Amino acid sequence: MTAITLNLPDDVYGALRKAPCDFAQELLLAATCHGYAQGQIAQDKAAEIAGLSRAEFIDELARRRIPVGQYSAEEVLKEIGRA
Repeated sequence: MTAITLNLPDDVYGALRKAPCDFAQELLLAATCHGYAQGQIAQDKAAEIAGLSRAEFIDELARRRIPVGQYSAEEVLKEIGRA
């Protein structure tokens, strides 16, 4: 596993009212949600990276108002054509 070090001033955690490990988890979750929303990471892989089950990740996407299904306009039109 690869570790990434992020240097932040000590007073950041007090301002955020989070422990460093909680902040790191929130940062990882935000990054995976963003990567999924941008189409850079598949849903199952994003959930794995975030350390969540796929159902928990879907719940988090809903909480952040990120669409669970990521379809291109072409894919939607193709599906409509099949109906």
